[in-house]
Amino acid sequence: MATYDVVVVGAGNAALTAALAARENGASVLVLEKAPEHEKGGNSYFTAGGFRFCHSGIDDVATDVLTDLSKAERDQIVLPVHDRDVFYNALMKVTRHQANEDMAWRLIDNSRPTMVWLRKHGIRFIPMFGRQSFLVDGKQHFYGGVNIEAVGGGAGLVEAEIKRARQIGCEIRYETGATRLIQDKQRRITGLEINGPDGYEEIEARAVVLACGGFESNPEMRARYLGPGWDLARVRGTRHNMGDGIKMAIDIGARPYGNWSGCHSVGWDISAPEYGDYEVLDNFQKHSYPWGIMVNARGKRFVDEGEDLRNHTYVKFGREIMSQPNRMAVQIFDQKTIPLLRDEYRIRQVTKVTANTIADLAVQLEIDPEALTATIADFNAACQPGDFNPAVLDGVTTKGLSPNKTNWALPINEGPFEAFVTTTGVTFTFGGLKIDAKGTVQDSSDRSIPGLFAAGELVGGLFYENYPGGSGLMAGAVYGKIAGESAAAHAGGDA
Repeated sequence: MATYDVVVVGAGNAALTAALAARENGASVLVLEKAPEHEKGGNSYFTAGGFRFCHSGIDDVATDVLTDLSKAERDQIVLPVHDRDVFYNALMKVTRHQANEDMAWRLIDNSRPTMVWLRKHGIRFIPMFGRQSFLVDGKQHFYGGVNIEAVGGGAGLVEAEIKRARQIGCEIRYETGATRLIQDKQRRITGLEINGPDGYEEIEARAVVLACGGFESNPEMRARYLGPGWDLARVRGTRHNMGDGIKMAIDIGARPYGNWSGCHSVGWDISAPEYGDYEVLDNFQKHSYPWGIMVNARGKRFVDEGEDLRNHTYVKFGREIMSQPNRMAVQIFDQKTIPLLRDEYRIRQVTKVTANTIADLAVQLEIDPEALTATIADFNAACQPGDFNPAVLDGVTTKGLSPNKTNWALPINEGPFEAFVTTTGVTFTFGGLKIDAKGTVQDSSDRSIPGLFAAGELVGGLFYENYPGGSGLMAGAVYGKIAGESAAAHAGGDA
């Protein structure tokens, strides 16, 4: 029987950071990836690769995170300060102060050191010019708190982490998933059962890190926990996150924790496939709705598109689409704001309608023309004067509507008009396992399960109902690093 100090279940960002941390702390490490190699990386592979972390501006991050920037490039960037209070307030605002305080501060205070640690492991970062900045007075003004991404996005992040893991001696097995955790009479983890190309086998392990995602790929669990209709939602990422790690842990008494009826979801092209596409990746998302309006199949607005910065609203709006008729929403723009749309609106695989009049647009969308024309007319009449600025909450609002649009409210009156048809795309689920400060999984009596650690999307307690953009990868890296270090210490007898 093969024996390892640490076995990491999963091969996304959280799992790979756990593997890096465990290996650099002297442990022998095996990484198990249930997917075949060409589908590796879990949901991390499908992200834009953005990280939200603490910093005091461009001169700060250029010292040890954005180390490839030239001085000329730095001089063209306006990067708002994102200190621990800004991070905390953003997280607590969107989760309505339901996030676990200890977990929140652990994420926040470890965010900057973890970014530096990743950079030292060869992970390269660049500013998110294309998605999180606007050119204002000759400079790139960043907004929204998630302004820095891994080179190559999520796919580049995963590839770089796997390359580094192999360089320092981690073993990776593809098409091999964990099926059962093994304990001794003292409740200590001693190994696990796996299912690979040659069938079932058992592996001895002094510690196990579960980092194999939530249950978003599992339609049965989505319907059971997220609610009726969620089995019909599209999945933004991997088809392999079936809740295996969560179920294995609960089977040995782990405590379920967090927002089990909540998930990260977005506006997603209605023609996207059932699961993520490894070529299109995250470009089925449609996140420029603040510059236009969203209507449902009856031609009615149903959210305040300008409620807040996009990074603070796209998850709650993604969920709101699920409650609309036919689980769909249409984003409508005119020629004033079409140039502001993100690159994801220009891909070949897009569900788009163009027309010179709103009535013609409605006919093509199979929406009642009178209803949509009335909605647009009422919206245009309600728009108040102001200085439109897409890089800040500009206060350009409507008056007298329900709901009003509280920022970026420009009349939709310059054709040709463009409409994009979306549904909901599920990214990851918020409910999962309870862990302590060392990343150790807790049982139903709030006792640590010796040798069992967890990180990433299958950890509950951090996100509730909503989510601030860029905090998922950051949480995966922070808690992955903690879990890997703790697992190595446990395996070495230091726990």
